[in-house]
Amino acid sequence: MAISISLTVNGAPVSASVDPGTLLVQFLRDQLRLTGTHVGCDTAQCGACTVHLNGRAIKSCNILAAQADGAEVTTIEGLAHNGALHPMQAAFKHCHGLQCGFCTPGMVMNAVSLVQRQPDLTGDEVREQLDGNLCRCTGYHNIVKAVLEGAAGMKSAASSASAGTNAAGATAA
Repeated sequence: MAISISLTVNGAPVSASVDPGTLLVQFLRDQLRLTGTHVGCDTAQCGACTVHLNGRAIKSCNILAAQADGAEVTTIEGLAHNGALHPMQAAFKHCHGLQCGFCTPGMVMNAVSLVQRQPDLTGDEVREQLDGNLCRCTGYHNIVKAVLEGAAGMKSAASSASAGTNAAGATAA
C-alpha cells in the first residue's frame, strides 16, 4: 500500500505516493528523474548516492523516501544556480577532480557539506573526511585539490554575498 510524502527537492515542493520500502535514491532517480544521484553499491559504502537532507550529507541508498517526508533534499542538480556552477562543482571541473565521473556527484555533495561544517581544511583532513566516498579511477590527488579550491570559492562567494547584504542594508538605512 502506497504512502503519501511531501518534501522539498532542490527548492521545489514535491508530493508523491511511494511504496513504504522505496529508498530515497530510488525515489529521486525513478520518480523525479534526478539521475545525477548515482547508485553504486546499494550498501552505503561508496557514497555515490550522497545528497543533502536538511543541509546534511547523507547516503540516499540508506534511507527510505518516507523518512524524508517533510524534509528538504538537495541533489547535485540543485547546487548550480541560474546556470552558474556551485563553487565546488566549478573547482572539480577546473582541477579535473574526476575521471569516469561516476563518483563525482557524491564527492561534490559530501565536499560541500564538509566545507559548510569545517571551512578551513587541510589536504589530510579532506582525505580523512571523504573516506566514505570511493573513487576507483583516481588517486584522490585532484579530488583533494578540488575540494580545497572549492572551499576557497565557497568562502569567497559567502563573503561576496555578505558584503552585498551589508551594502544593501547600509543603503536602505
